[in-house]
Amino acid sequence: MPYRIDHLVVTAADLNQGRNWVETLLETRLETGGQHDEMGTHNSGVRLDPKTYLEVLAPDPEAEAPAWRRWFDIDNVGGPPKLGSWVVSCPDLEEAWERAPSDVGRIMSFRRGPYIWRMIVPWSGVLPFDNCFPALVEWHSPHPTLSLPEAGLSLRRLRITHPNPNGLRAALSPFVSAMEHVRIVEGTKPGLSAEIGTPSGEVWIS
Repeated sequence: MPYRIDHLVVTAADLNQGRNWVETLLETRLETGGQHDEMGTHNSGVRLDPKTYLEVLAPDPEAEAPAWRRWFDIDNVGGPPKLGSWVVSCPDLEEAWERAPSDVGRIMSFRRGPYIWRMIVPWSGVLPFDNCFPALVEWHSPHPTLSLPEAGLSLRRLRITHPNPNGLRAALSPFVSAMEHVRIVEGTKPGLSAEIGTPSGEVWIS
């Protein structure tokens, strides 16, 4: 089954702060995104590859917070922006849900402007393996990268650090087709780092 990395998620307490941080690191301009009414968040984005992008996500101060925990652990965001999560695209979300860890969450439907998608969102807001397991998405509209301009960026590799690397590898084994650029290493503190190719050279974002 053709799973693939769909996008990376930088989480921030303030969208402008997160956007400025990414723009400085990658020496490029992010495009204005929009609001996610169901989650009380908003975003900006930049294209990495033909079907991969990077998103900055933050609480929307003008939106009412939902009655449930928001996605990507955004309710606990604090401190400087960071690479908080990654997302894998699935052609059959129900089948992906069955293959994923039991605490991956429930399937929710979303719409923002021309974009329609379904995503598995954890009840706690925290993805399995301390946010190191990816969110799973199924698109029902043209992909966002089609409306993002070419920025001269590309995802070279994604490095995932976790105290239980073997358990994480086992959880990700059904999604092996999305693992081409992924490396999992053991470390005391869970976290993500991505190497992004830019016109000026490679940049690590974490």
